[in-house]
Amino acid sequence: MYQNDPMKVLTGECRLSYCNLTTPRAAQQGGEPKYSVTLLIPKTDVATKADIDAAIQAAANEALSKVWNGARPPQLRVPIYDGDGVRPSGVPFGDECKGHWVMTASTKNKPQVVGIDNINCELAPSDIYSGMYARVTIRFFGYSNSGNKGIGCGLGNVMKTRDGEALAGSASASVDFAGVGAAPAAAPAYGVNPTAPAAPAYGVNPAAPAAPAYQPPAPGPAAATPPWNTARGVNPITGQPM
Repeated sequence: MYQNDPMKVLTGECRLSYCNLTTPRAAQQGGEPKYSVTLLIPKTDVATKADIDAAIQAAANEALSKVWNGARPPQLRVPIYDGDGVRPSGVPFGDECKGHWVMTASTKNKPQVVGIDNINCELAPSDIYSGMYARVTIRFFGYSNSGNKGIGCGLGNVMKTRDGEALAGSASASVDFAGVGAAPAAAPAYGVNPTAPAAPAYGVNPAAPAAPAYQPPAPGPAAATPPWNTARGVNPITGQPM
């Protein structure tokens, strides 16, 4: 029971699959489009499973007089399945369903999908996807359609609790375009062949050895400076009399 409604349940955290929460979709061709989602409820969440069982029973009790004219179906069809088993068609559930209870809820009216950090603001469509985790309000009801009698599950609202690995083979843009968006290499100057070797300076033979750097000639031996007291008439270089 949730909010004093014996047929209403607020689930614990579950994983969402087959999310049609932003655009309605018909279950089969020609059918009425509805908003819907499949809930993967961990089997370890015994509290949620107990609430669901009690709500189904309450819906069956109400339908007994209001829908089924006092005749309860001998085999009551319920909308919850064992993810470790098979679908009603006999096809096994996917690997993501292992260890979970599987149930689909739908509604004609668009549900509100909010985040746990701000329940007053609806999420953008890009933040809503199969594989995310959420808590969901659901309500059970009895139906009788073309001789088929059972319990259906109506979808209320969704509160996203955290992100998860996307289901249905979805991939992020960063994975799809890895390496494609890298910046291109800088273009070479106009008229320049980037594969050609650099041209040598004009008039220079690239095979010739490099010219040595200019070196000034070494200075010769300095002339001896005659002493100040050299006698007049003597050759200052030879030391002989002139």
